Amino acid sequence: MKSLRILFLPILLLLLSNGCVPSLFKTPTARNSDYVQPENGVPAVTESSAKAGSKNEQASPSDSPLEANNRAVSEQKDNGKFTNNTKRHSDHAKSIQPILDEALDFIRVSQDFWQKGELENALEALDQAYSLILKIDTVDDPKLIQQKEDLRFMISKRILEIYASRHIVVNGDYNAIPMLMNERVQTEIDRFTKSSEKSFFIESYKRSGRYRPMMVSALKEAGLPLELSWLPLIESGFKVNALSRARALGLWQFIPSTGYKFGLKRNQFIDERIDPVKATKAAISYLKELHQIFGDWSTVLAAYNSGEGQVLRVIRSQNINYLDNFWDLYERLPLETARYVPRFLATLHIVKNLEKYGFDSLPVEPPWDYEVVSVSKQVHLRDVAKKIGTTEKALRGLNPELRYRILPPEKYPLRVPPGKSKVLLAKLDKISVSSPPQLAYIYHRVKRGESLSTIAKKYRTSVTSITRANNIRKRHFIVAGKKLKIPRKGTVVYRSKKYDKILSGRPAVHTVKSGDSLWIIAKRYGTTTKKIWGLNNLTTTKLSIGQILKIPGFKGESLSGETLKTYAVKRGDSPFQIAQSHKMSLERFLRLNRLTPRSKIYPGQRLYVE
Repeated sequence: MKSLRILFLPILLLLLSNGCVPSLFKTPTARNSDYVQPENGVPAVTESSAKAGSKNEQASPSDSPLEANNRAVSEQKDNGKFTNNTKRHSDHAKSIQPILDEALDFIRVSQDFWQKGELENALEALDQAYSLILKIDTVDDPKLIQQKEDLRFMISKRILEIYASRHIVVNGDYNAIPMLMNERVQTEIDRFTKSSEKSFFIESYKRSGRYRPMMVSALKEAGLPLELSWLPLIESGFKVNALSRARALGLWQFIPSTGYKFGLKRNQFIDERIDPVKATKAAISYLKELHQIFGDWSTVLAAYNSGEGQVLRVIRSQNINYLDNFWDLYERLPLETARYVPRFLATLHIVKNLEKYGFDSLPVEPPWDYEVVSVSKQVHLRDVAKKIGTTEKALRGLNPELRYRILPPEKYPLRVPPGKSKVLLAKLDKISVSSPPQLAYIYHRVKRGESLSTIAKKYRTSVTSITRANNIRKRHFIVAGKKLKIPRKGTVVYRSKKYDKILSGRPAVHTVKSGDSLWIIAKRYGTTTKKIWGLNNLTTTKLSIGQILKIPGFKGESLSGETLKTYAVKRGDSPFQIAQSHKMSLERFLRLNRLTPRSKIYPGQRLYVE
């Protein structure tokens, strides 16, 4: 790293001396106002290329086009022909713009090459872009000057970032995760073995026996460290249907977008994030990609928890030698992500020294054992279980990705207990077809001239059901273009409860949910753990699900002469939707509830509205 630091100093000085300092965000470059550095990493670049850029910068002619143009302007003034210069200046600007656009295209091409792993081609594209802008004579046009400087800064900044990141990637080690021990790791070990999370660790360790053999085999085939098979312990506790507050699901805790990126399908019948085999394959692909970006496993694990974008933003805020080791980043990462790596290392220390921590006698569940039958019939697991002499619970455990326990109509590889595949094939024709439950609601966009009665008649429901489902108070008032929820046949719609009025000066209360801690609750309401502790006369930091906590200093801010109400968050709600439905500005809604634009809300949470 010392040699790396020495190499960076002259490069940085050369780039700074060449004027690569304007902000890209003051004036966007041509055709590039939306250009954004990719979040998942940056291409590599060699030292020679950085130097080449500097050499090209120094190779400008002594008699510059700008000086020649100034002399021409002076002569025109003397001859009374200065008015012709305006037209010439406009024509010159038009001739320069295509060169700027071409340089920008080369920068984009560089990114395409990098995404395909063609690092040398990516570097050559950047060099070509740099050589193009060196040929440009901007005369005295401020816009052209700014565009040229923006492009120079973009290329030069990329060279510095990429040159640094290249040394991160090549130093990675696929074969082992360093078993570090420090104060932070020891703290997590104590939590798992002595205090509040001991029972969680024990139950998770027992469940691990069911899935780890499959994971170890897949990791070994992929050439990744086998220790990664313990990652689901801190992700999900080896619970196959674990669901986080961020809507991450399954053993490996994929959110929908990341799951989709790595091939996990989700439709009416299945959600492959819950399938242990498919999710393990996707997790391996994701971990490989992260290792190609960061190169060291500690940073890879942090990125797996929070996303590579979050870690890259923290990395870019460091000085040029930001990755001497992961712990340089530790203090700048969000608390949950910062704890993630010590928790994983603590898990490795414990499972490799079970006797030392008193866990050597813990029984583990037997590994998966099943046969696979290809079925092309939409049948319910309950009916299949009856025919083959097993339980619905057993089939559900083998096929957790089935959302309604019903097979899709297309060919599906159904897992069954050993010895049951032939029985199923023999009795499949006798099993009746099943259908998934229909959605409770469908949606209708109101057209001009429609009324609630005509809409209700069209969908064979009642006006009362529609008004209740949409919280419409004036039965005869609907607006063309508005989207209405229409209850399906058999769906019962109850009248929504009246809003609870806020008593002036009364502190809010919070009902403890799974995953809550004093720190999380304090952060959500903009207070401190110490104040919550004191107000509720707590004697321990351990909370119970359903426990009611008073929140100090949290009062409803009301407008003059008005009373605020509370609203229970429903699945799918967002702060913007709630504010809009109650005719509030988003800023007002966030301020009333001590939320920020990045705050998350959860079903069942009660929020203040006007």
